[in-house]
Amino acid sequence: MVGNNKKQAEFVKWFGPLLDALRQLGGSAKPREASDKIAENLNLKDERLNEVLNSGQSRYYNQVAWARQYLAWEGLLDTSQHGIWALSPIGEKTVLDENKARKIFLKWVDIHRKAKKEKSVSEIIDDQEESEPDEMETSFKSDLLQVLQSLTPNGFERICQRLLRESGFEKVTVTGQSHDGGIDGYGTLEINPFVSFKVLFQCKRYKGTVSRAQVGDFRNAMIGRAEKGIIMTTGTFSSDAIREANREGAPQIELVDGKKLIEMFERAELGVKPITVYEVDLPFFAPYIAKSNS
Repeated sequence: MVGNNKKQAEFVKWFGPLLDALRQLGGSAKPREASDKIAENLNLKDERLNEVLNSGQSRYYNQVAWARQYLAWEGLLDTSQHGIWALSPIGEKTVLDENKARKIFLKWVDIHRKAKKEKSVSEIIDDQEESEPDEMETSFKSDLLQVLQSLTPNGFERICQRLLRESGFEKVTVTGQSHDGGIDGYGTLEINPFVSFKVLFQCKRYKGTVSRAQVGDFRNAMIGRAEKGIIMTTGTFSSDAIREANREGAPQIELVDGKKLIEMFERAELGVKPITVYEVDLPFFAPYIAKSNS
């Protein structure tokens, strides 16, 4: 019986805090907003937030995404709107402690075990802790990220140049080998016929985490030369780096990590082809799986 299995995924601890965070945010939020609200509520340390998986993605944000997946299977979150995490009517009234969260977790692990008889409970949990929800989508994202990381430094700069053009920037120029103060290029973004501004950008093609110091160095290089900066990376940004980028009284810097970079490639359909796929709606089959194997 799965109920006697002592192994439990670490992400179960975020079930209740995620529901609480969404309630505080008005019932819905983007994934990053909800995750950051949990971190704020629980005073999570930067060391925890900056841990990464073997893939280079954030362990913490991946765990919260899995918590969201289980809550969605349980019907506590509404999955109708892509890219937004929202409470369902039941979820709005539900408060979960550790015991209730564990029961939900065990219920759905058991359903997965019965649906995938070749895998044990431990194997299912291990897979989930080291991967992201939505396996097919994750596989595609992983493949695209690997392709971007395999580009030459100059190739990555040029593909970022193309991405900025596809995203509405004009006169996008890569500075080439000069790397003037860490600036890899610049472009112009027109807000309307009367307002436009120059944007400097930096491209970091690696799996690591961009630090606060690197963000600060880029800002120092752009001061007096542009009102806005963008750092694009196939890796992640540390919590300190994010705070530095949004520091009041300083030129704002937009941070585009590997996950957001992939979303931009999808939106622009740049280097990717849209296809129609189907995924199994496990909650639909859950009552039948449970009954047929009880």
